Amino acid sequence: MSVWGKIIGGVAGFAVGGPFGAVAGAALGHAADTGDLGSLGARLGRALPLDSARFAALLGRREQVFAIGATVLAAKLAKCDGPVVRAEIDAFKRQFRIEDAAIPTIGHLFDQAREDASGFEPYARQLGESFADNRLALEQVLGALFAIARADGPVNAREADMLARIGALFGLGEAARARAANPSGGNLGEDPYQVLGIARTSSTEAIRAHWKALMRENHPDQLAARGVPAEFIARATERVARINAAWDTIKRERGA
Repeated sequence: MSVWGKIIGGVAGFAVGGPFGAVAGAALGHAADTGDLGSLGARLGRALPLDSARFAALLGRREQVFAIGATVLAAKLAKCDGPVVRAEIDAFKRQFRIEDAAIPTIGHLFDQAREDASGFEPYARQLGESFADNRLALEQVLGALFAIARADGPVNAREADMLARIGALFGLGEAARARAANPSGGNLGEDPYQVLGIARTSSTEAIRAHWKALMRENHPDQLAARGVPAEFIARATERVARINAAWDTIKRERGA
């Protein structure tokens, strides 16, 4: 089952408890399905003083954190500059690759989130903390949010401000935020140094070492082992292709 099929409990939890309630609801739903409520209760007692992100990490439900956080952020971004339009909803479904069977549940959560008066910051912070060891997943989420913002026209001032704050709460550096905002994909003319996130003045040896580190970090098997949802693993292949193309361009430029 995909990550989107696992959060029905979280939808109910969101209605009464915000980000903590959503994560707790998803975890409780999973525990009920697996008959592990006793173990969950023990871990709950130890986790109660923690914030929702650390709570979710202790329960091992990072997939629920990802699904709920991504959905809520997308809904609040679509709403931040006025009524939500069909193009933004379609972009959300496309960017996060939501299968048809999950649309009713995810749609209900999306509608709840866009009508909820609370801010987006707790959800961005929750995602950032839960995936602090996996910056690529956070960069991909931010890139998907940029695509949603562009779905109904150029990114406006309200959307740009919200996206900048989400990137900061994710803990992403300037290079990662620039890559997320760049819609060019692997288009010709793309700055290879920006793709690699390294200064043009760096030595060839430093760039080579940085390229090798990026290849290890972005390998699909490594991402799967670190809890990236399957919906985003396919994007790692595209990212690896861009990284290799950028390094090839730099090697040709420098005769390396």
